[in-house]
Formats: sequence, structure tokens, C-alpha cells
Amino acid sequence: MEAETQEALIAALRLQLDWGVDEALAEAPLDRTARRDPAPAAPPEPAPRPAPRPLAATPLRAQPPAATRAAELAAGADSLPALREAMAQFEGSPLRETATNLVFADGVPDAGLMLIGEAPGADEDRLGRPFVGVSGQLLDRMLASVGLSRERDFYITNILPFRPPGNRTPTDAEIALFLPFILRHVELARPRRLVLLGGVAAKALLRSREGITRLRGRWHQVTVSPDMEIPALATLHPAYLLRTPSAKRDAWSDLLLLRRTLDGN
Repeated sequence: MEAETQEALIAALRLQLDWGVDEALAEAPLDRTARRDPAPAAPPEPAPRPAPRPLAATPLRAQPPAATRAAELAAGADSLPALREAMAQFEGSPLRETATNLVFADGVPDAGLMLIGEAPGADEDRLGRPFVGVSGQLLDRMLASVGLSRERDFYITNILPFRPPGNRTPTDAEIALFLPFILRHVELARPRRLVLLGGVAAKALLRSREGITRLRGRWHQVTVSPDMEIPALATLHPAYLLRTPSAKRDAWSDLLLLRRTLDGN
């Protein structure tokens, strides 16, 4: 019986070969309608990690030569005339090449009140004096309305001594470059109070990022040197008032605050 079964199986296999069968099938029929999950893909081989580079020592940020020279010249000036001469000798800014004159200051140095703007305009550059153009004339009239005269009561200058081309706003780099000179200027003039005209002067000397509309109308402290702090009132620049007449009310309020403070001194 066993031999017959073996012969039958061999005959069935021969028949399948004759019919062209070339692969074995499973015992049970395959259900091709059933859902089959795909075999999980093999995870990609991780990319080779680059070899770590040796850490280089972080170099100290050196002060630019022009800034170093400005600080040296400012510190070496022991009087206002000496400071003006030092600023005239300073060759570290391209602004001096495009300007006609160095604009130093005007008014009474020992008046006790010092006003600081941002930069000379065309008229100031031509005449070599600060605030002599249309905005300066407006400023003189405003100050006269509270009893202050350039010939008697205050001293006035700018952060920058040279006119930026086209009367553009000074850049942060230009302000930083000339900051040692204006701080030394204040230190030598020794005013009892400062008035900062406009956002450029206010933000530079108060080391603030706030705009002039937030800084104006109140007294601040300007640190001139480690042993000198001076009260400073921030207010709107007269050039801005010419463009925005509606802001004159705020400027008038600032002048009244200045007058009350001076009278109470």
C-alpha cells in the first residue's frame, strides 16, 4: 500500500510538471481580498557623523582704530578750545570729507544749561555754527518765550560735528564714533542741566531704545563719566515741529517744565 501511494504521488508530480507547474503552492487557498499590512521598511542606515572640529578660542572683539583714536583725542582735551582742535584733527570719519565746516558749539559755555541736538544741517555746515537755520530760529523763538537767550542763558551743540550728506539721519556707527567727543564736551562745559533735542540725541545719551515721544516730557539722568551725572530733559527737535505743527503743544509743555525747574533751582 505504501509503495502504491508513493507511485501515485510521483505520477501526480510528473503530471504537474507536464502541465508547466514550476512552483509549490500552500496547503490552503490564498485569500487575495484580505487586507495585508505591508512589511515594515528597513530603517535607513544613519549617515556617518562628521568628525568634530577642534574648538577655536573666541577672539576678543577689538575696538576699531577710528573709535580708539576718537576716545584718545577726547580724553586728551583739557579745555573746550583743545577739544575743538582735537575734533578738527580727527580723520576717522568720512563725514569730514563731505562737510564744509566743523560745527562745534554756540552760546555761553558756563551758562549752566546745555542743549544737544543731532547733527548740523546745510546752513550750519555753511556757517560753522549749530542751529542757525530755520529750525534753529524756531528754537530761539521758543526759548525766548520762556525767557532764555542764546547770548545769555544756554550753550548749544550737536552729537555730530559734521553734516551728514543730504541732511540724512546719523547712523548708529556715526553716533558711536563721536560719542566720546560729546561726552567730553559735556564734561568740560559742566552744565547743571541738559536739554536733549530729538530722538537721536536722547537715545544716544540716555542709552535708550525708546522713541522721543516716550522719552520727552520728563527728567532723566545722563551718565557723563563715572563721577558725573547730569539731569537731562528730552524734548522734540525743532525740525520735527516744523514738519508736525500739532506737536508744538507737547514742546511747549516741555519748555514750561524746563522753566519751572530752572526757577526752582
